[in-house]
Formats: sequence, C-alpha cells, structure tokens
Amino acid sequence: MSKLTLKEKVSYGLGDFGNGFMFDMGQIYLLKFYTDVFGIPAAVAGSIFLLTKIFDAFMDPIAGAFIDARKFDPNKGKFRGMMFGGSIILGILSVFVFLSPDFSPTGKMIFGYATYMAWGVGYSFTNVPYGALGASMTQDPVDRASLASWRQAGSLGALLITSVMVVPLIKQFSDPRIGWPVVVALTSVIGITAFYFCFKNCKEVILGKTISSNEKFSVKAMAKSVFTNRPLLALILMTIFTISAYNIKSAMMIYYCQYNLGDISLMPYISFITIGCSCVGITFIPKLTKRFGKKNTALIGFGISAVADLINFLIPGDIVTFTILASIAFVGISIPNGVTWAFVSDSIDFGEWKTGERREGITYSFFNFSRKIAQSVSGFASGIGLSLVGYVPNAVQTVESLRGIKGLLLLYPAVTIFCAGIVIFFLYTLSDKRHGEIIAELKGKSA
Repeated sequence: MSKLTLKEKVSYGLGDFGNGFMFDMGQIYLLKFYTDVFGIPAAVAGSIFLLTKIFDAFMDPIAGAFIDARKFDPNKGKFRGMMFGGSIILGILSVFVFLSPDFSPTGKMIFGYATYMAWGVGYSFTNVPYGALGASMTQDPVDRASLASWRQAGSLGALLITSVMVVPLIKQFSDPRIGWPVVVALTSVIGITAFYFCFKNCKEVILGKTISSNEKFSVKAMAKSVFTNRPLLALILMTIFTISAYNIKSAMMIYYCQYNLGDISLMPYISFITIGCSCVGITFIPKLTKRFGKKNTALIGFGISAVADLINFLIPGDIVTFTILASIAFVGISIPNGVTWAFVSDSIDFGEWKTGERREGITYSFFNFSRKIAQSVSGFASGIGLSLVGYVPNAVQTVESLRGIKGLLLLYPAVTIFCAGIVIFFLYTLSDKRHGEIIAELKGKSA
C-alpha cells in the first residue's frame, strides 16, 4: 500500500480548516448573535438549534445515500467534486444566517429557522463527502492516524483563528448588524479557498462498487449498513456525548469571559492559549496511537479533559488558573476528537467486511447524524440553560446566573466526556489488531 505524501495529508487537513471557518461561526457566535444582536430570546434561540439540527441530522443519510450512488469521475472523483461545490453554497448560506432584518418577533424566529435549516442542508452536502474522502485515501493504519491528526489540526486551526479574530473585527463596525455578515463573508471566502486545495490535491484510491440508483435510498440497505456495524454504533453513541461537550464549551466561553471574568475582550487571548495548546497536543496523536492503540489513546484524552474541567469548576475562577486548566481540558478532548476520524474510517472497512458493500457516504452520514444530534442538544442546552440560570442580555448578571454560566461551561462537559469514555471503553471492540486482520481478508477477497 503506497504511503500518503505530506502534501496530501496537509491538503486533507485544509478541508476541516475550511469547514471550521463556516461551521465555527455558528457554533461559537450564533447564539450570541441571536440573543444580543438579532433580539431573539435565549429559549427561542435554543429551540432553533434543537429543531434545525435534528432536521439536519436526518438530511445527512439522504446526502450519504445520494453520494454513494454517484459514479467515480476521473477528474472530480466520487467525493471531491461534491465537497467543493457544496462548500461554495455553504459559504453563501453562512452569510444569510448572520443577517438581521427588521422583522417582528415571529418573523425573526421564522427567519432564524429557515436560514439555519438551509445552512444545514448545505453543510450535509459539504461535510459528508469530505468525511467519506478520508476513508477512500488510504487503509494504512499509520496514515489514517496521521490524516486524523491533520484533520484535527485543521479544525483547531480554524477554531483558533475564528476565536481570536472575530470579536476584534466586529468591534471595528459601529453597527454589529452590518459587522456580522461582513465578517462571516470574509471567513466564508477563506473556507471555500481551503476546500479548493483539499479538492485539488487529495486522491481517491479505495473505491467500492457504485451503488445502483434503485438502492441508494433503500431504507433496508441503510439499516443493514448501520445496524450490523457495531463499531459505528459505539462511535455514534460516544459522539453524542463528546460533541455536545465540545460545542457547549465553545458557545459558553464568550459569555464566561464577558460576565464571569468581566471582559469580553479576554476571549481572543484565552482562546489563543487554550486552542494553541491543543494544536500542539494533537501532534502527538500518531505517536500515541502507535504506542497505545487508538482506543487507549482516546481514553487517555477523555480522562485528562474530564478531570481538568471538574477541577476548574470546583475551585475559584481566577483568570490564570482558569486558563491553565481550560488549556489542559482542551488538549485532552482534542485527542479523542482527532482519533475519532480514524475510528470512522476503520468502521467503514468493518462495514464492507460485514456486508460485502463499501458505503462510505451512508456510514459517514450516520456518524454525522450523531454529531448533529449532539449539536442540537448542546445548542438547546445552551439556550435553555441560560434561561434557567436567569441570564439577561447586556446586563449585570446575578450570582446564580454567573454560577450557572460556569456550570454550563465546565461541569456539563466534565460529565458528558466521562460518559463518552465509558461508552468507548465497554462498547467499541474493533481493536487495531482486528482491523488489520479485516483489511487482510478484504484484500484476499479482491485478489
């Protein structure tokens, strides 16, 4: 099996770098935009996240089935062309999400639902082929761990830049209703450009048979691909916990800086340190997986993150201690989040071995389904949580509200990450050794 070049690995990581410049704007800033700029109550904003993400989750299998039925194109591949075209549409829709027309309260709610649902459809037809692309580039376990590391590096790089640059850029505009769409247009252009380099430099070399058109939307075929794939089911359950933890941390950080620490301008600096440490931490993923295996590497990361967040919640929150522990927690959670991409590629191989059909799109889309459910849970929990703790936009918060914001930022992730570790420890049984045996059997069948 030929090894991937550094150019291919970096280019694949650029895909998630580009993805982050559009996705992170929604995860980090959209709740804040809804409540403080567009004027949507926190509970209503939370419901928008909940219902639209559930809608998006059901769009992913449709996108996956459609992509699986596509024929391989020598110039655009099976996944690459769909990914790049989707990224252009996603960039345009990202700007629409951050518009704030002067509608009635009901009109604002409808506009929020409509634009975010449309954005979700664009995201499905961008992210599903991107995820499936990784499984088609190599089956070498070391290269897959390296691809996972580069993908996580791209994601964290985008998160780092958007966390640091967006607030200062918005402050350059006297009217945030103008500033938000302008800044999001800028991030979207960067995102589309990054996807172009991913499209141009990555190659699809592991190809299964093309699924016929009468099979592509078969519920029976989808169910067979998913429910006979035990590693995938374990990953789906694990991801509901990890992504909800990761996203609520991202959404709550801006509130914690503004109200608990007393200065919203601290967010870029804290984000730079915490995410920067994570970028360094993930460089060790290939070495850790080679020594301990993917599963144990993920468990180590879960443990570090949960303990750091719990300690940070229990002790008084001065800025230095908070930043140090938050950095440790971010390093911890970034490790299993990176390893997860290698897990997913392995589960695609397992599905092919189990059923005789290689369905990258369906397998990845159902994994993405769990991510969307987790995003809906975290978005809803953020909005409802702020309402329950008595948050009042742009006002002095009560002691109870400050404690509640801290709990949402630190205690909720500590509990959910611990649950994710329990799931992967007991339910994920596809060891690296067993995966190697499966690859050998698949090659034997195709010989």
